[in-house]
Amino acid sequence: MRPSGRAADQLRDIVLEPGYAKYAEGSCMARFGETHVLCAATVEERVPGWMRDSGKGWVTAEYGMLPRSTHSRTNREAARGGQSGRTQEIQRLIGRSLRAVTDLKAMGEIQVRLDCDVIQADGGTRTAAITGSYVALHLAFQRCVDLGLMKAVPLTDQVAAVSCGIFKDNEVLDLDYAEDSSAQADANFVFTGRGGIVEIQGTAEDAPFSPEQFDSLMALARKGIDELCQAQRQAIGLE
Repeated sequence: MRPSGRAADQLRDIVLEPGYAKYAEGSCMARFGETHVLCAATVEERVPGWMRDSGKGWVTAEYGMLPRSTHSRTNREAARGGQSGRTQEIQRLIGRSLRAVTDLKAMGEIQVRLDCDVIQADGGTRTAAITGSYVALHLAFQRCVDLGLMKAVPLTDQVAAVSCGIFKDNEVLDLDYAEDSSAQADANFVFTGRGGIVEIQGTAEDAPFSPEQFDSLMALARKGIDELCQAQRQAIGLE
């Protein structure tokens, strides 16, 4: 029995609210149960110096947790003098995931920055950030099309992410904090809408897990990401 009472293959309640940030070119509040992440896209008509005159655009991301997004207050990273290794790893993952489904050449020399701020954390903040950022990015690209900066939205596919793990000897989908903190193994899966694999991060916390168990986690992840992609399409008005 899961602490939440969910079935093994059941996502948390998922809400992707587009247009949450008034001033951003694209935004989405991604709610995976009690995990809430605000994803905001900013369009800049320039690219990093190392990409100038390449004819290509760039998509990058920043990630952070608000001090009271967790049970006890965490100091702001700026106050500690710099980002943690975890923060850097997560924001690079978000950026890689979005670039995997973006035609950078079709962007022209335009950069889009995704700011992912964790308002409330209950497990799966990086997966919520990736899933919500796709919505924010799509909306920002549509804004560019409307303004005549691009001919068409330069996205080749959807991308979403979900966690799976082994909890009390059972493979389960979309771990919340109660499960993630005591899981025997956990993994984050980033897939495209057509089923392509962008990244898989898996770790055994106790004993190693078997290839058969990994296959079960993959199957759960595919089911979850299919549902998340449907929620994305609804959020951006494609369904």
